[in-house]
Amino acid sequence: MFNRQCSRFLPVALLLFVASPALADAKPSEQTKSRPHIVMAFADDWGCYASAYAKHFPGTASEVISTPKFDSIARDGVLFTNAFVSAPSCTPCRSSLMSGQPFWRCDKASILLGAVWDFSLPAYPLLLEESGYRIGHTYKVWSPGRPGNAPYGGSRTASNKAGSKFNNFSQFVMKAEDRDAAKAKLFDEVRQNIRNFLDADNDGELDGDSPICYWFGPTNTHRKWIAKSGHELWGINPDDLKGKLPAYLPDVPEIREDFADYLGEAMAFDAALVVLDEELQRLGIADDTLLVVSGDHGVPGVSRGKCNLYDFGTHVPLAVRWPSGIEHSNRVVTDFVSLPELATTFLEVASVEAPASMIARPITPLLTSEKSGRIDPSRDAVFTGRERHVATAREGATPYPQRAIQSDDWLYIINFEPERTPMGDGPEIDAEEFPSEETLRENTFAAYADLDASPTKAFVALNREKYPEAFQFMVGRRPRIEMYDLKSDPDSLNNLAGHSDHAETEKQLNDRLIGELKRTGDPRMSEPVVFEHGMFVEPVGPGNKKKQSAKPKNKK
Repeated sequence: MFNRQCSRFLPVALLLFVASPALADAKPSEQTKSRPHIVMAFADDWGCYASAYAKHFPGTASEVISTPKFDSIARDGVLFTNAFVSAPSCTPCRSSLMSGQPFWRCDKASILLGAVWDFSLPAYPLLLEESGYRIGHTYKVWSPGRPGNAPYGGSRTASNKAGSKFNNFSQFVMKAEDRDAAKAKLFDEVRQNIRNFLDADNDGELDGDSPICYWFGPTNTHRKWIAKSGHELWGINPDDLKGKLPAYLPDVPEIREDFADYLGEAMAFDAALVVLDEELQRLGIADDTLLVVSGDHGVPGVSRGKCNLYDFGTHVPLAVRWPSGIEHSNRVVTDFVSLPELATTFLEVASVEAPASMIARPITPLLTSEKSGRIDPSRDAVFTGRERHVATAREGATPYPQRAIQSDDWLYIINFEPERTPMGDGPEIDAEEFPSEETLRENTFAAYADLDASPTKAFVALNREKYPEAFQFMVGRRPRIEMYDLKSDPDSLNNLAGHSDHAETEKQLNDRLIGELKRTGDPRMSEPVVFEHGMFVEPVGPGNKKKQSAKPKNKK
């Protein structure tokens, strides 16, 4: 179905072997004993906010948040300042990460609701398992989609026996009389789930003789979280965010508090990292573990974050620690990297040959280098994109197709169907009837379904007459081409596409982007476009109800 010039798929017999529970009992070879353990800590909806980034991105929310464990992992390894997702949507982002290629090459796993992992895609965890690794995961790996967490072995390799209350961190703690005790209970849940995979018999030694490949994926940074939890649980003063949020957001108490609560959940994730590292240290395997910490896209329910190709939606944190493999630590690398490159990196350090379809190049040379800053001059840009998120966000269950290239200086976006609504259908700006504040805060599918329900969404929508530009930045239609000078316009407010002064730059960016899409076999470059037909436009999942016909006007 897809044009893949260099793809090959795992044979059926191998897939059946990979899925076999008996594989966990396989005896490792001498080669497997010398390979590093691989641990991925991946927070849902966590954008590029950590205190380690405060000096690199001054004037942002990273100056307000405190993430001491992430910071220490970065100091003991490598901090990346230009890490990006392939797609700012959970399932396609994770599909690309697992399969080591851009999301648009991931077949039925290229979308969110309605996604299917049919094992026509290779997945690095299953390849590592076949090579002798013991694999396991806690909380979320790959979803929504069928079968759940399939590229990591599904329920067969899950380690969640202690429960999943941590995923609702603020909901659980805020209602408790003794909040410190409630926090401790959740962190104990985290410890028991991790220990159930690493050291189930609790003898202080790693179970088995095989190297491990483990995924730790809490979802507490995903909506919904509890209002005022950032301040009450983590001491974040919303007023400290004055002037530190993007200029397209009204700088008002309601939005600052919402963002402070989001940062609080990121701090809870950081505290869970402490538990994870304590277990690695307790078992004496931390030095031989390649530990990677990141997130799957920007903040949900906030203008231009999740589901958007602006920097706010695609830029993510990335820190890598590997004591036995990174000789020169405490380095900051500015090379542009894309999360699918982690898959081929993991395979390379494990001495496993990557399938030809895994076209993402490993970041291993960046990890083992002694240099900081820009190490590889060819890593001067990254490519991102998007197709369908919520299935019924738009009439006809159509996607909002976008592709982009981002460099140090420029962000260039193609909106292939500019007549469609980027965040989904909803009332016009001057509509007499509009969903209530509670509805917009609590029900994602009431309007603009590709934007999570949130206090920020409710405030901007209901104050659209006072802040009309903010409303348009949030849900308004966009031109086919967007081009922003990130040096002078970091919030991407002034679209320079079509300006004669920048015609040469625009052509260069367009040629490079289209060239990359053609090189990688993006279906958007072929006719008919498969993303516009069949299962890619089936109205499945939550919100599968009659949609409002009114749409926001484009006043940009």
